[in-house]
Amino acid sequence: MARPNHPPLDGLRRQLGRVRSACEAPTDSFVRETFRLPREAARDKAREWFERYPRQAYWTQVESWRMLDDDAVEFTMRRLPTAD
Repeated sequence: MARPNHPPLDGLRRQLGRVRSACEAPTDSFVRETFRLPREAARDKAREWFERYPRQAYWTQVESWRMLDDDAVEFTMRRLPTAD
């Protein structure tokens, strides 16, 4: 019995690669930094960012955060590169 012909998958692979790379890397101009720190150190680091890059000028914010099993916090801070 003959095997059915399968279409080449090169185009699909290229398209999937483009979509995946676009999802992984943000396309905006924000500067992001991710930290994994004990809870108190995480609070201090966030305060440091807000003092160094005021929210009104840099749009500074905690973009995401999650609690880890060892009472640590993993979080991502986001800000604009300049205060223009």
